[in-house]
Amino acid sequence: MLTIKNLEKRFGSLRALDDVSLEVEDDSIVGLIGPNGSGKTTLFNVVSGFYEKDGGEVYFKGERIDGLPPNKIAKKGLCRTFQVSKAPEKMTVLENMLLAAKRQLGENPFSALFMRPRVQKSEKANLDMALELLDMLQLSQLKNDYAGDLSGGQKKLLSLGRVFMLKPDMILLDEPTAGVNPTLRVQLMEAIRQLQKMERKAFFIIEHSMKVISNICDKVYVLNFGKKIAEGTPEEIQQNEQVLEAYLSGA
Repeated sequence: MLTIKNLEKRFGSLRALDDVSLEVEDDSIVGLIGPNGSGKTTLFNVVSGFYEKDGGEVYFKGERIDGLPPNKIAKKGLCRTFQVSKAPEKMTVLENMLLAAKRQLGENPFSALFMRPRVQKSEKANLDMALELLDMLQLSQLKNDYAGDLSGGQKKLLSLGRVFMLKPDMILLDEPTAGVNPTLRVQLMEAIRQLQKMERKAFFIIEHSMKVISNICDKVYVLNFGKKIAEGTPEEIQQNEQVLEAYLSGA
């Protein structure tokens, strides 16, 4: 699904990514961990088109995507969330979900005027999908609340729901449980599991919590000082001496 080959990114003399190669298979949940400043979010920013690479190649579904802008990468089915979840605060939760829906026929003036039955059918399908996702995310009771009134954890759940309204093939999640209380953290992990199981999508997740990684990931990659230092199952990573040393020295 996603193949990264010898990726490099520099900020002046700093090598934020140094010859990083990894793969994320279809229908899998893969974790990316490492101490603060190890290059995790930089990797996501390069893959999703927000940063330009300085070397290497990125392939999505066999097609090279490095050099494409973020909107074109998203349209190909590779979408992401951010560490800080943002949404139009004066729109309701349901309106936020509908805003993110893919290919809205009603946005075309011609379709709105001359294809009303088709537009109505499309809008009904988007509404049904939004309500189903909100129910899965346990946000149904908040559908008429303003997004700005949600807690941090609820905003992250909404962010996940909005990404799924785009019907992506793969989702990059940047620290989805950071700053989330334990109850919502469990809710968020369960939502990821359900969505992956039902929709058969691939997830690539940046996380600091090994508990989260161990609970939901099939495979884990570890970065330190911009280099990949380990890969394996969560169990293998937890016993890797190089990984433990990196975390202790970066603490």
